[in-house]
Amino acid sequence: MSPRAIDLNADLGEHPQGIEQDALILGLVTSANVACGGHAGDAGSMRALARLCLSAGVALGAHPSYPDRADFGRREMPLSSSEIESAVCEQIAALAAAAHAEGATLAHVKPHGALYHACSRQAEVATAVGRAVRALDPRLRLVAEAGSPALALWRSMGFAVVAEAFADRRYEPEGRLRSRHVPGALIESPERAAEQAVRIALGRGALLDDGSVLALAAETLCLHGDAPHALEIARAVRAALESAGLRVRAPSA
Repeated sequence: MSPRAIDLNADLGEHPQGIEQDALILGLVTSANVACGGHAGDAGSMRALARLCLSAGVALGAHPSYPDRADFGRREMPLSSSEIESAVCEQIAALAAAAHAEGATLAHVKPHGALYHACSRQAEVATAVGRAVRALDPRLRLVAEAGSPALALWRSMGFAVVAEAFADRRYEPEGRLRSRHVPGALIESPERAAEQAVRIALGRGALLDDGSVLALAAETLCLHGDAPHALEIARAVRAALESAGLRVRAPSA
């Protein structure tokens, strides 16, 4: 019997001090979601990260957002479906061009921040994102939160999908991520993040503050490259997953 497998991904290209830390994180993860201009990132960071992903053998993905650099893509914007489709298409195309220039190709798309959560709550937003991806490359996988209705919607549009859970974020009992405005939303302890990652990867769910367990069926675990102690968390999570006998690898096409 082959060991259980899990993907380990990181949101990159977002750190205000550049990509030096991202380059180290890339040695620990198997997929990367690269900011492509909506909330962070530029042509230089996209090309550099595409080159680093290719060198490290890490699956390269686009991390599009609402066009909102002022609020880092964490504010839902009142855009029409066609405006969302256009913004997402433009961002993915920018990263695809940067990747092509470095001899790399895209494997997946994971919306960022407010757009990520809007896809779970609003079918029209998820549909607009799906249309944008389909216009560029329908073979790209789409990533959404485990349990999100967006996964079924995108699957109905013909996409391969990947269910995601978070190693470095706390969950509420109803299954949503704790708001970043609430203390304790981020797991800053490498040991606690590693413990949560292993629990989820082994199908044991996330342990909540009240001692109950939230069931999560996830194929990929996310780390935030701009989070406090991001590199230490990445090291601890990767080591813990492997010590638990898990095979850490990117999703199959």
